[in-house]
Amino acid sequence: MSDGNPPSSHPHQKRLIERISHFLTGEPQDQEDLLAILRESQEKQLLDSEALAMMEGVMHVAEMRVRDIMIPRSQMVVVAGDAELESIFPLVIEFAHSRFPVIEEDRSKVIGILLAKDLLAHALNNKKLKVSAIMRPASVVPESKRLNVLLKEFRTERNHMAIVVDEYGNAAGLVTIEDILEQIVGKIEDEHDEDETREYIYKRNDKEFVVNALTPIEEFNEYFSAELEDDECDTVGGLVVQRLEHFPKKGEKIDIDGFNFEVLRADDRRVHLLRLKLITD
Repeated sequence: MSDGNPPSSHPHQKRLIERISHFLTGEPQDQEDLLAILRESQEKQLLDSEALAMMEGVMHVAEMRVRDIMIPRSQMVVVAGDAELESIFPLVIEFAHSRFPVIEEDRSKVIGILLAKDLLAHALNNKKLKVSAIMRPASVVPESKRLNVLLKEFRTERNHMAIVVDEYGNAAGLVTIEDILEQIVGKIEDEHDEDETREYIYKRNDKEFVVNALTPIEEFNEYFSAELEDDECDTVGGLVVQRLEHFPKKGEKIDIDGFNFEVLRADDRRVHLLRLKLITD
């Protein structure tokens, strides 16, 4: 018997009410809604551009698979398992990786991983030792594994590299924890990477440059026809620290005499790299 109330408990009516409620409260319904809210927050300066990029990267990683970012088999830098330690020194020095896949017959057959630190320790005692004698087991993952799952495994297992295998069990490539993190934070440079700033000042376009923090102020002034003061410091990095009055973190910005400086790389001791934009009216 009806009590006179409308049949509002029907499933389709509940869904409609929920949709209206979410719309009114502004709660995101899907990933696109969430991204729109994050981007709006960045436009309102509640988030900086780097924080937004990292959040987008995290969401992107959850959708990506190992095959999307792996280093293909043809590009892997490998060592042979039956090679003597002293014979691989030139290759290890040239590429300066911390880990190398060890192969048996060809690149499709990876039998282990050589750690550079193990090579150093054993080579001091026996240079004729075979690579296979000191290699470590290789972690193997399928091409279809999701990146967020693999990142969690890397962290829990304290592993940094995995060999990617195809449906036949052959090595298709490799992936490292750095490869995954770069999808979130962007390119990670180290002392062995090709440095685009071998010179003090690297021009990206007419308005933007990358400046080594050790650039002498005198050389900076000559390059840009500028007149930055150099009474109390000798380098551009020193000038930025002086004006900020503290050691800056990555992403901090400051305007000095028509130049916008952004810290690209820094530690608790000094600034390493700066992005420079020309300020125009």
